[in-house]
Amino acid sequence: MFGKSIEKRLLGVSLRINKEKEDLLVAEEQLTALLNDADEARIRSLVSETPLSDHDRRDTARQAENMESYCQGKRNEISRLEDMQDQLLDKLKLENK
Repeated sequence: MFGKSIEKRLLGVSLRINKEKEDLLVAEEQLTALLNDADEARIRSLVSETPLSDHDRRDTARQAENMESYCQGKRNEISRLEDMQDQLLDKLKLENK
């Protein structure tokens, strides 16, 4: 009876998982670039020892930290959605018995 509803919800969850995974891939690429920028800024700060270079170092490090938090949020959301997908599959399996 509820099989169609569960199948519809499964499709929606599956689409959301795929979207989140795509977003995560893009964010991880950006994170890699930000980490490289932060490392370069750290080296420039060590070499030049100016307040401006230290400010740049802190700014790029903060951007990398923010992107890492964003990526972790995406990973958590994917995990939550996969758990939801598993629960829906279990319900569908029970209904089809």
